[in-house]
Amino acid sequence: MKYRLYTTSQKAWRAMIKDLSQAQSSIYMEMYIFLNETLDGYDFINLLKQKAQSGVKVVIVADAFGSFGLKRQTVNEIRQAGIDFRFFSHFWRRTHRKIVVVDEKIAYLGGVNIEKKIIYWHDLQIRLEGRKTVKGVLRSFSKTYKVSGGLDKNIIRYYNQSLIKKIKSLVLENLPGKNRRSLADYYRTQIVAAQRSIKLVTPYFIPPRWLMALLDDAIRRGVEAKIIIPKDTDIRFLNRINYYYASKLQPLGIKFFASPKMNHAKMMIIDDAEGLVGSQNLDLLSFNWNFEIGVFFRQKKMVKDLKAIFHRWEKRSIPFPDLNIKLNLVDKTIAVLVRWFLSII
Repeated sequence: MKYRLYTTSQKAWRAMIKDLSQAQSSIYMEMYIFLNETLDGYDFINLLKQKAQSGVKVVIVADAFGSFGLKRQTVNEIRQAGIDFRFFSHFWRRTHRKIVVVDEKIAYLGGVNIEKKIIYWHDLQIRLEGRKTVKGVLRSFSKTYKVSGGLDKNIIRYYNQSLIKKIKSLVLENLPGKNRRSLADYYRTQIVAAQRSIKLVTPYFIPPRWLMALLDDAIRRGVEAKIIIPKDTDIRFLNRINYYYASKLQPLGIKFFASPKMNHAKMMIIDDAEGLVGSQNLDLLSFNWNFEIGVFFRQKKMVKDLKAIFHRWEKRSIPFPDLNIKLNLVDKTIAVLVRWFLSII
């Protein structure tokens, strides 16, 4: 499997723009945040309009909540250019995925959205190449497209196609409305099976009870667990929630590290032998409500590259105890109430 990992939004955008510019037949995109902010050198919307007008089939599914800031005039211009543009809108459920598929040969997925403020963030996006590998991503995209009211039969046909076991096991999904939670099941299975080490990166840390329990069990059987979170997220009150749950789990033996720069990546490495890159945060929304996607792999070179990224970020991060965080009663109350609310909706 051909691949490449990108560790900032800007690096991922640069690669995505290059592949989109070279598209010959089709572009499929699914984004949680898809905004029409002009970015020097990264004008996705005008590029996509140009490709559609040149005869390339362009299909976009944007989450209605995450892309709320997308102007109506821009949406109209996108559709007038010949792009099949759909909003995903299903009450509490959101598509939190970040997918790009070019010519059914190249796929991107991970944590990188399209909005101006994230350009310099650390993040993680993987580029996958090859028809067989990309087929699993395309099949997953077709499900969201259909749920969003898509009518193109050539896309929907992927929805009903079965995949060979090797490909089916590569791409993992959370599709709550379809009762498909293979991504959450993967976390459970791999953490239970871990023998030496668990490495996790997440921007937002509001873990389900089962995740806290499994990490506790792993520590008790001698597994080393490390988690990198941002020192400061883009949502101020979530900083205190991250700190609260880190302070609750750190005494169990889990090692937390705070990245000085906003890190929006989502990754897991088990025993330095298996890796996962995806769109899911370690929170209740991603595991219970959001549409998510991830890809796991055991290829030694891929795992080695992912491990090197983790260690580079770990080296630049601050061990949680060194932050000397002081949480007050308000912080604790907010963390508990947010968790309670997310667990009942």
